[in-house]
Amino acid sequence: MSKLVIAAIGPVSSVQDGGRRGSQRYGLTSGGAMDRFALAAANTLVGNEALSAAIEIGPFDAAFSARGGAVRVALAGAARNAGIAGRGVAFDTSMTLADGETLTLGFARAGSFSYLAIEGGISGEPMFGSLAVNDRAGLGSPYPRPLQAGDELQVAIASGASECRIELPATGEAPVRVVMGPQDDEFTDDAKALFLDSEWKISATSDRMGYRLEGPRIKHLHGHNIVSDGTVNGSVQIPGNGQPIVLMPDRGTTGGYPKIATVVTADFGRFAQISAGRALRFKAVSMAEAQAAAKEFAELLHTLPDRLRGIDNFDLNIEALRDANVAGSAVSAVDAGTWQNFST
Repeated sequence: MSKLVIAAIGPVSSVQDGGRRGSQRYGLTSGGAMDRFALAAANTLVGNEALSAAIEIGPFDAAFSARGGAVRVALAGAARNAGIAGRGVAFDTSMTLADGETLTLGFARAGSFSYLAIEGGISGEPMFGSLAVNDRAGLGSPYPRPLQAGDELQVAIASGASECRIELPATGEAPVRVVMGPQDDEFTDDAKALFLDSEWKISATSDRMGYRLEGPRIKHLHGHNIVSDGTVNGSVQIPGNGQPIVLMPDRGTTGGYPKIATVVTADFGRFAQISAGRALRFKAVSMAEAQAAAKEFAELLHTLPDRLRGIDNFDLNIEALRDANVAGSAVSAVDAGTWQNFST
């Protein structure tokens, strides 16, 4: 075994996987990665199962060092500057950290979460079938909390496999699709139109439990309390202040605010990547359209291995390049003997 040491890391960074399944009826939320597609892409690059545990990195700087042997990793998700030993590295590719080398990541330029997958996965003790961290519940492994500088992850020594990249479809800036309901009858037609026609911004107070939206106030028809019922990722609750809250993976399994709409599964990861202060709009679609989009998304996850491509090695020998006369004979502006003369 080798180690991946957390040399530096910001808040909201933790070990996440596909989440816990089958226990919501007991009040245990599923948790898991905010952007399952980016998680799957990173894992696919290093030969892991798509929803295996990886490091979910929030928008701030981070650094990871290999200790005790080389470690093969891959990056996907929110783009940011990345480098190893002074050389830049690309996202949506795999790479190998030699023993003692450090991968450094800058602030996220687009999106909120990046995913660092490690070949062979992360060693830990599953809790209810998952390593995913839920800080409020004290769940997760190998650390049941956000990662901190000095933490060490037990990982496999790099296999020496050839590095690769993955070709992913563009995400675009289309409105986030929602299915109206299940309690949209708690709002007037004007209130529902206001929800769909308005521009919203993600509040800086948002977290893995819920994204608070800033925009116009959505008024209730019969008050903001209902009998608590089940929630899902993407449930859009309207609390008493009329400002929507979109429930995220660490949500409670039930809630007592009316839910005006639900973000469709296929758009949930794209929505989760919207950074604080950025604007977005919603678009209502039918249940049939949402189901078709979910099937397309599932098929995309299934076919990610088909999108892998090899990486040609274009490393340059700088010393040899300096010694080579690649520009031809030198010319001096003040020495006519070096000029080229062309006869007519």
